[in-house]
Amino acid sequence: MRERAGGGEMVLSLALGLLGGGADLCRGQSGPPAATVIYATGFEVEEGYSAADELLPLRGQMGWIGEGSGGNGLVTNFFEGFGQQAFVGFAPPAPKDELLNIWRPVIYRPPGPDQPVVKFSVLMQVVDSTNGQYDDFRWSAYNSAGWRLFTLDFDNSTAEVNYVLDDGAGYKSSGFGFSNDAIYLLEIFMDFWNNNWLAIMNGQVVVDSQPITTVNARLDLSDVDAVWAIRQKGWPGDNYLLFDEYWLTAEPTTSIPPVLEVIGRRADGQFELLLHGESRLKYAIDVSTDLVTWAGLATNTPPNGVWQFVDSTAPDYPLSFYRARHLP
Repeated sequence: MRERAGGGEMVLSLALGLLGGGADLCRGQSGPPAATVIYATGFEVEEGYSAADELLPLRGQMGWIGEGSGGNGLVTNFFEGFGQQAFVGFAPPAPKDELLNIWRPVIYRPPGPDQPVVKFSVLMQVVDSTNGQYDDFRWSAYNSAGWRLFTLDFDNSTAEVNYVLDDGAGYKSSGFGFSNDAIYLLEIFMDFWNNNWLAIMNGQVVVDSQPITTVNARLDLSDVDAVWAIRQKGWPGDNYLLFDEYWLTAEPTTSIPPVLEVIGRRADGQFELLLHGESRLKYAIDVSTDLVTWAGLATNTPPNGVWQFVDSTAPDYPLSFYRARHLP
């Protein structure tokens, strides 16, 4: 809830993730169709994984494979209440190795424009070093030809989140940081029909719409790798990446669900929002005073997927709710 001019209150309802057809999440309907699970694991013994106290590597269990060397395996209850977690890092690799990639192949080809969106979600935490050396941990998406499409990077020396595309331009800052003490729900949406991806951490968009490929690589998904990248070869940190609830789902949507971010009320009573969507797609922002009747405020096709919107009608109403929609 947010204060507004005149001493009243403005309640902001972010009805996010509406389908391209304009479904309303606030009317008590049965809701949109469920996502289809491509692959999911919680790394539990009941799923066939070893018990963490057996100290076996994750590599080689339940279809997980790897490249490089270094610590990887399972631990218990590092995320309280979540049973077993996987990790990469901590134990030093062979002196020749600078990277450890661990992945579980899935090979998924989106069926077409009616269901092109895949979501990768995972609970994760970067645990800090105690030996003064700090490395990078990454999530990298690959296609079925073995081509790395893009990477989301967590730089433990600077605590910054970066990303890299397949354009050869190197790593770019997202403008966001992370904390070693925090557990994050990371969600990466990939729209293979429109060639866009977007990353969210704990509900905050950290990477706005970017191309899945810039070089016309094959637009499908083979795997999403957990990566330990040694910053100084031969001098690894004892830091490590914990992860759990590793999910890949085919979403029943025609585009990545838009996200509305609250900027806040201006001094003149107008209300400012930021819409995060896909580049080159058209969006609408609607308003309601009762969550039943909705009125369109504006439409836009933001070239980079980001739309800064100011509701100039807000001072005229004691109560306002907002939603965002993709207009197919």
